[in-house]
Amino acid sequence: MSMDPKNPNSFCLREISLTTGRDYQFVDEVPDNYSDTAYTPTLLCLHGFPDLWYGWRHQIGPWVRSGYRVVVPTMLGYGETDKPSSPAEYTMKKLCADLVALLDFLNIEKPVVIGHDWGAYTAARFALWHPSRLNALVIMSVPYIPPSREHVSIHEIAKRVPKLRYQAYFSDPNFTPQVEEMLAPFLKMVWSVPGTNPGLNKVPLLLTPEEFSYYHNELKKGMNGPLNYYRTDKLRHDEEKAAGLPSHLRDDLPVLFLWGTKDPTTVASSIAKAHKFIPRLQDIALEGKGHWIQVEAKEEVTRQVLTWLDTLSLRQSVYSKAKM
Repeated sequence: MSMDPKNPNSFCLREISLTTGRDYQFVDEVPDNYSDTAYTPTLLCLHGFPDLWYGWRHQIGPWVRSGYRVVVPTMLGYGETDKPSSPAEYTMKKLCADLVALLDFLNIEKPVVIGHDWGAYTAARFALWHPSRLNALVIMSVPYIPPSREHVSIHEIAKRVPKLRYQAYFSDPNFTPQVEEMLAPFLKMVWSVPGTNPGLNKVPLLLTPEEFSYYHNELKKGMNGPLNYYRTDKLRHDEEKAAGLPSHLRDDLPVLFLWGTKDPTTVASSIAKAHKFIPRLQDIALEGKGHWIQVEAKEEVTRQVLTWLDTLSLRQSVYSKAKM
């Protein structure tokens, strides 16, 4: 496939019914010299809100051409993937079980898991729920937040960190029809160029008209699923507490964190705190960039991840294990 970022149809989109009982859509691209999963390291990329697999359109091609298999699911609640109505279906435990089922279907043992926004949160929780199923972790825009002993509601977080109070609005089921009714203006606000006034009649966007149209057409299939992620805080806490999830990630797990210095949702204190729980954490600030770094800094994000992956010698490691 040509993997042209301007053309969603140029990517290899597949669909699968997982053993968890849910149907997923996903992109699956392999390098030209691909022969077997045992010889090719895989990058599993997870998108956030309100995004799609298409959020990785600028990275998929370059990463594949650099020798990696790239798998990008359309996350639960979005696009052509299943859209359960209950928030209980969107807990991290269940989402991570879906990802394991997808990897098992594709015969992928240990990918590099890469996530942005809610995808970053999910990727980090994957490293806690299934620590033996990944080689490395890359998270973007949302720093690692360890499981807490006591439940802190999303409303309490909004009080403590006012710039995150939008999450409290999203957590209200009554907000769903409002978003669906005003979807186009909502998306324009979300995808506006950092530093611009959302109240302007013509807000400059990070998306081309064609890209915006693709997002709008996919997301108008329903916003209850995407918003359900914000309605799982108590459910997630109870699952993590019952399982006794640790606060620290696996000691030998390499972790890269990329973030934009103009991202209003990135809390600086959380970045500093994350280093206490991740022994091999490297964080890189992208100066002057906002939340959507895969678009705002597409070349830099692509390059930073590839450079970091090269230091891990994953291709050599995968090849050595395959020969054993």
